[in-house]
Amino acid sequence: MSETAEAGVGGRRGRGGGGAARRAERTAVRVEAAPFIRRRIPNYEILDEEGLALIEANAEAVLEEIGVRFADNEPALAFWKDAGADVKGDRVHLPKGLARSLCATAPREYVQAARNPERGVAVGGRGLVLAPVYGPPFVRDVEGGRRYATIEDFRNFVKLGYASKWLHHSGGTVCEPTDVAVNKRHLDMLLAHMTLSDKPFMGSVTAPERAEDSVEMCRILFGADRVGPECFMTSLININSPLVFDATMMGALEVYARAGQATIVSPFIVGGAMAPVSVAGTLTQVLAEAMTGIAYAQLVNPGCPVIFGAFVTSIDMNSGAPTFGTPEASKILWGAGQLARRLNLPFRSGGGLCGSKLPDAQAAYESANTLQAALLGGVNFMLHACGWLEGGLVSSYEKFVLDADQLGVLHALAEGIDLSENGQAMDAIREVGPGGHYLGCAHTQANFKEAFWRTQVLDYRPFETWAEAGAPDSASLASARVKKLLAEHQAPAIDPGVEEALNDYVARRKASEPDAFG
Repeated sequence: MSETAEAGVGGRRGRGGGGAARRAERTAVRVEAAPFIRRRIPNYEILDEEGLALIEANAEAVLEEIGVRFADNEPALAFWKDAGADVKGDRVHLPKGLARSLCATAPREYVQAARNPERGVAVGGRGLVLAPVYGPPFVRDVEGGRRYATIEDFRNFVKLGYASKWLHHSGGTVCEPTDVAVNKRHLDMLLAHMTLSDKPFMGSVTAPERAEDSVEMCRILFGADRVGPECFMTSLININSPLVFDATMMGALEVYARAGQATIVSPFIVGGAMAPVSVAGTLTQVLAEAMTGIAYAQLVNPGCPVIFGAFVTSIDMNSGAPTFGTPEASKILWGAGQLARRLNLPFRSGGGLCGSKLPDAQAAYESANTLQAALLGGVNFMLHACGWLEGGLVSSYEKFVLDADQLGVLHALAEGIDLSENGQAMDAIREVGPGGHYLGCAHTQANFKEAFWRTQVLDYRPFETWAEAGAPDSASLASARVKKLLAEHQAPAIDPGVEEALNDYVARRKASEPDAFG
């Protein structure tokens, strides 16, 4: 949350440097950032031991009998053959237990450092890290409507993420800037994350050489000697479901694994199209694919950090469009979380997912269902936590700030119930007694400022006050907040020499090859 302190009468006391400094401090924009979530509530477990064992056995059967494809990737096939897999053409058959044993070298929890040391995050265990929308080629706001995203939009979303109190991570491709060449836009995106925010960020995965650029820019930003021993990126590797690992994504995974950087190995599944229509069948495929990708990362560099990912939606059997916030998706999320924890791996899923075209009631219902399921399901890294619209085709300005505001609810829920002496409030109950009220009692006076979660966007004014203000709906309120946050943005301080080196690297890389928009 960003807020501007009000200037007080103390600023009139003098014209000296001290007074000017105090006025500057009062009017400076303060960016507040909540630490990543540490759950104090139990995970929801939908499967019993028998069900988990059945799905694990079925996944092992898939890997051994059906196998997976590593398309156009001879080095990967050689890795697998040396590890004991049965390689037939580009089909890899994994003997029972091989993938699981390789996954055992991945850490249960790791730290992703940030430019601001106070904003690093621990991924895994009881933690939950919230990251924004990823990948849409379009953006939408109430004034400009739906349009192709630009680099200016990208920078705006990075600024909004930086200003959002409850968002822990700057993300990656918060929108796809279509006005920059495909082979060069990753450089501008990384530069924006590195200079306009000081939260953790993601690297590029659209080509192995772009992953190499990401690593090189991290070496400039953080120091070459630190990249490898420390993790500075968590990047998304999608599996081409069903059961295909393409050379582009695996090439990027190899770059990050060798450099000691984290990857999310995530099947990308629309149930009924890229996986069976049943929950158990989809979970079987998710486990087989995730274990294979994680195992491969460990073949490349044992001990490199990896996240077990599960991005699963269902399908509308009438239109063929993906659906979100459905009960089936929640069941798969919960089951996948259990399977990930049995592998002692961090888990990624969830987000503010919806199929709605606007930030409306459908968007709110579907997003709330997914966010709640992810909190209960033990998700450690939540991508798409804010800003997702139209099935992932659109990054919405208004939905970004509406979702980001609601992420505060997840923080509050994850804290559980305070059973301390103050939380029990027996002194308040004794003070008020029968028939009284608590508004003026000592306990209320001591706790009211922090007792309840408070929105920064939604409207709780009386009807008359709201009507006099123009009767704004949620989108209008969110639009006003977007404008406020963007107007207030101040880039966090960065070493001028480092910033110059980053700009020089981007300029040299852009000049080294012609633009490609295909």
